[in-house]
Amino acid sequence: MPSLTKGNKYMFLQPDAEEHHDKVILKVKGGANLHAQHNSTRVRCCYRILCGLLLLLGIALVAYQLNLMMYVAKFFQPGIWGMPDCQTSTPPVCKLIPIPERFDCYPENDLTEEKCTARGCCWNAPVDDSFLALPPLDVPYCYYPENYTPYKMEDLHVTETGYAATLRREVPSYYPRDVMKLALDVRFETTSRLHFKVYDPDNKRYEVPIATPPAGKKVQVRDYNVNFTVVPFSIVITRKSTGAKIFDTGFPAMIYADQFLQLSTSLPSHNIYGLGEQTGPLRVNTNWTRISMWARDHFPVEHANLYGVHPFYLGVEDDGNSFGVFLLNSNAMETIIQPLPAITFRTLGGIFDFYIFLGPDPGSVVQQYLDVVGRPAMPPYWGLGYHLCRWGYKNSTDLRNIIDRMRKSLIPYDVQWNDIDYMHKSMDFTLDKARYSELPDIIQDLHDNDQHYVHILDPGISAVQGSGNYPPFDEGMSMDIFIKNSTGNDPILGKVWPGIVAFPDWTHPRAVEYWTRQISNFHKTVSFDGLWIDENEPTSRLDGSTVGCDNSSSLDFPVYTPGVADNSLQARTLCPSAKQYAGLHYNLHNLYGLMEMNTTHRALLSVTGKRPFIISRSTYSSAGRYGGHWLGDNESIFKDMYYSITGILSFSMFGIPLIGADICGFNGNANEELCQRWHQLGAFYPFSRNHNSVGMSVSKSLNSANAV
Repeated sequence: MPSLTKGNKYMFLQPDAEEHHDKVILKVKGGANLHAQHNSTRVRCCYRILCGLLLLLGIALVAYQLNLMMYVAKFFQPGIWGMPDCQTSTPPVCKLIPIPERFDCYPENDLTEEKCTARGCCWNAPVDDSFLALPPLDVPYCYYPENYTPYKMEDLHVTETGYAATLRREVPSYYPRDVMKLALDVRFETTSRLHFKVYDPDNKRYEVPIATPPAGKKVQVRDYNVNFTVVPFSIVITRKSTGAKIFDTGFPAMIYADQFLQLSTSLPSHNIYGLGEQTGPLRVNTNWTRISMWARDHFPVEHANLYGVHPFYLGVEDDGNSFGVFLLNSNAMETIIQPLPAITFRTLGGIFDFYIFLGPDPGSVVQQYLDVVGRPAMPPYWGLGYHLCRWGYKNSTDLRNIIDRMRKSLIPYDVQWNDIDYMHKSMDFTLDKARYSELPDIIQDLHDNDQHYVHILDPGISAVQGSGNYPPFDEGMSMDIFIKNSTGNDPILGKVWPGIVAFPDWTHPRAVEYWTRQISNFHKTVSFDGLWIDENEPTSRLDGSTVGCDNSSSLDFPVYTPGVADNSLQARTLCPSAKQYAGLHYNLHNLYGLMEMNTTHRALLSVTGKRPFIISRSTYSSAGRYGGHWLGDNESIFKDMYYSITGILSFSMFGIPLIGADICGFNGNANEELCQRWHQLGAFYPFSRNHNSVGMSVSKSLNSANAV
C-alpha cells in the first residue's frame, strides 16, 4: 500500500474544528508550498533522474554480482528520497508487492499474460499453467503495480457541508468511456456519520431513487477524522478516539468508467459481517471471497447471488469498536474481500455514494444505518404468530381438512396461507372456482376464529388471454403500466407460471393506482389479510424476453459481468436494456422487489385501512420500511436449518427484522428429528412459517396431527 508519508504524496489533513476553525491545512514533505513544489518540479526532475540513473548503474553492477536486483527495484520506485513522480509511462513496479496487497487487475475470465501486461499490470502465475483455464479466486495472477496511473486531486476547498474537490485522470484506464474528471463531495452529516460521493460533474448519472436524509451544515463535533492524499488520490477515514483506519482507499485500483466503477479500501480487522443477500457463515471470510449482488431467482446456496441486494457491511475492530459502510448503488455489483484485509467494490453503473458509520457498538451502527435507509415498519400483531403454508393444497376441501386437523390437535397457529394453487391458470387476481369455490367461506371461518389469511401474488401478468378476458392485463395496457422492451414501444414479455407475461413498472406514476385497483377488486371476493409477493427479482423462465436480448447492446452484454450465476445479467430475468418510466432496467433491476413492496404497502393501506402485512422475496436496502422477507426455497437439511440463523441475523442487521426461513425446509422431505429441531428453532423466528413444496411429504409440514 502506498505510504502517506512518501515525498511524492501531498496530503491534506482535515483539522479539528475546535483548533483550526475548519481551515484546510496543506502539508508537503519538506515544508514547501504546494504550488512552488509544482513549479520547481519540472526544473529539478531531469537533473534528479539523470543522477539517479548514474547511481543506479553503479548499484546495479554490484547488485548483479550479489544477486540482489530485487532490492534495487525497491530503491527505484517513484517517491524514494523525495523524488517527485514525473513519469507518464513507466514499467510496472511489481516484485516487492506482498501477496495480501495484490489487487486484481484482470477480473475477466479470459485472462492471459499478454492481456495482463497490455494493461500495464504485473503478471505472476503458477508454474503449472493448467491452472490458467479457470483461475481460482485467490491471489491474483494479474495485479496492479504500485505506480499504476491514478486519479489525482485538485482544488480541495471547504464547503458548508464539509469538503469538495476535483479528481482528474490523465491516462485512460482499460475500460471504455472513462470519466476523466470527477467531483468529490464530502459531508460531515452527524457526529457519527460521514457521507461522501464521487460523481461526474458534467454528465448526470443514475443515482438510487430512495429517500435519504438531506444534507445540512457540517457538524462541528465528530467521531472521525478525514485525510486526503493528492497523488494518487485517496480518502482515509479514521476513528478519532483510537486512530483506527475505518476506510482507506490508498490503493492503485480506482477506476471510474461508464460501465465499470472500482474502488478498494482496507479493512481494520477480519471481523466483517453483512453484504447480502448470501447464504453462508455470519462472518464474511476475508480469504479471497467474492460476493455478487444481482437479484436472482436462485436456490439459497453458498457463493451465489440470491434474491436481494444489500451493499452494507458491519465491522468489528480488534479493540471491540464497531463501524459500518454502506454503498448506495443499485447496479450489478460484486465485492472481493482479501486477506490484507481489504475489500474491492466493482459496480457496473451509477456513482460512488458511500456512508460511513462510526458506531461505536454494533447496535449503534445498525441504528445509524437505519437513520439513512429508514426504520422498519411495525407488523400487525398476528403476523408474529405461527404461519402454515404448502404449495400443493389440492382444493378447498383439502385446505379445510388441514385447518380442522390443526385445531383438533390443539396446535396454535395464527395464519393460514395459499400458494398459487388457488389461482385460475396460475394468474394473479383470479380464483379457481372449480377447485377453490369455498375459499371465501374458509377465510370467513378463519376470521371467526381470530385467525388470518395470506396468499401469494407474482408480478407477472398474463399477456395472452385475449382482449376483454383478463382485466389486470387490459387495464395495464390502457394505463401504459408495463415495462417496455429496448425500443420503448411494446411491453417486454417473459414467461412464468401462467405462461407469457408482462411486468408492471413500479416506477410508473400510475403504478399505485393500477395495483390498488387490482388488489381492491380481488379483495371483494377473497378477503385476505396480507400478501406474499414472490418472484419479484423479477423472475422469468426465459433469458431476457420471448425474443432474447439485443446482441449489440452494451447494456445486455456489458464489457464486464460480475461473478453472477450463469455469468449473465439476463439469465432468468428481463433484458437489462428494458425501459422503465424512471430509466433503464439495467439500473433499476435490483430495486424491482423494493418498489413492489412500496406499491403493495400503499395499496393495502388503502384497501384494508389496517397496518399492512407483506412478505417479499426480493429486497433492497430500506425494504424493511414496507414489510418482511423469508430466506427463499431452502432444502430440508440440517445445514440449511443452521444457515437460517445467520440469514436471520444478517437481515436484522439490514433493517428487515420481520425475517424467517421455511421451517422443515421447502425442497425435500425432512425426517422427524430435523422437523422437530427446526420447529424448536423456528419458534424464535420473527416470521415463523412452515412451508414446503408440491410433491413433498405432507407430514413434514405439520399437515397432520401425527407430525407433532
